[in-house]
Amino acid sequence: MMEGQPIKFRILELFKEKGAMWTDEIVPIIQDEYNMKSNYGRDMVNFDVIELVSAGLLREGESKVDEDGHYKKDHLITKYEISGLGESYLEDLQKKVGKR
Repeated sequence: MMEGQPIKFRILELFKEKGAMWTDEIVPIIQDEYNMKSNYGRDMVNFDVIELVSAGLLREGESKVDEDGHYKKDHLITKYEISGLGESYLEDLQKKVGKR
């Protein structure tokens, strides 16, 4: 497990372990593990996920409005999954950085 490593490493690992997840599923896990429980922390984790999509390491799926406020009421949440490139990148990271 890469818990305690840079957040983006851990995000990739969680998607590899759990499969596709919505914004309101992945963000609270990272917030708890990295003690980032503020609204700012929530938004920073979401930004890290978006950066991983931009790098091609995660793929975006469907999106919907968070009507219940699990993530951020009336804001868009998206379903993500790890890409083939993301899996290869994660395997390489695990070899170089190691697991804790």
